[in-house]
Amino acid sequence: MLNCRTIFLSDVHLGCKDCQADYLLSFLEQSQAGKIYLLGDIVDLWAMRKQVHWKLSQNKVVRCLLDKAEQGVEVVYIPGNHDEAMRLYAGKSFGNIRIALRESHTTAQGKKLLLLHGDEFDKEVNFGRLHAWLGDNLYDLLLFLNRWYNRLRRFTGGGYFSLAAYIKSRVPGAQKAIARYREAAVAKAKRAGFDGVVCGHIHHPEIRLEQGIIYCNDGDWIDSCTALIEQHDGSLALYHCTEQAAKIAALPLAASDKKVA
Repeated sequence: MLNCRTIFLSDVHLGCKDCQADYLLSFLEQSQAGKIYLLGDIVDLWAMRKQVHWKLSQNKVVRCLLDKAEQGVEVVYIPGNHDEAMRLYAGKSFGNIRIALRESHTTAQGKKLLLLHGDEFDKEVNFGRLHAWLGDNLYDLLLFLNRWYNRLRRFTGGGYFSLAAYIKSRVPGAQKAIARYREAAVAKAKRAGFDGVVCGHIHHPEIRLEQGIIYCNDGDWIDSCTALIEQHDGSLALYHCTEQAAKIAALPLAASDKKVA
């Protein structure tokens, strides 16, 4: 059982065919925390306009979150761009889950963190319409390859491996876009007087110190299968459910002096 102070999740994309709900459900059922922040794109309304892919495990994820909220866990839902319709309900609560446009969180070490989804930084990352179109379609191709590659691995007895994350980490253009996004998020937190920022949106899990600001991206549950956790001592760590990342990020990590990419 993972016992921690806070859990940060984003980019679950319930309703999308690439949602890894089984891994997320396993993580939630084996975790205890006083607070859970849902940082956007929890439900993929965009994908469901085309076709709905909703499995029993996705129902169980929703039920698990509602149960935790009913049992006293503080659950805050900050909608993203794929579930932006939920932004209309900011300030309201559904099933003891509070909805907000953004939030702040103070760690046990006294670090004040800005919490948001991160789609507001798109205009600072965008290389133009053509590059944006190419990026979206190439990512769809990566998810397609990821899906079939892991079906083959399961058939041969292997565990989950994020092929999409592996390929992205070796594409210079993708790394440049990630760096631009990180810089925009850090600048936002710095201007607003925060010690750090926690976001999602770009599906790239990471903890690092930039210009004296703690930058945390909690990743996604499409290909990376990661969550950001705050330990009871206030240290921050990336929890990876995939086998290739567990070796480097399964243990607590102090964000002030190390990084995980």
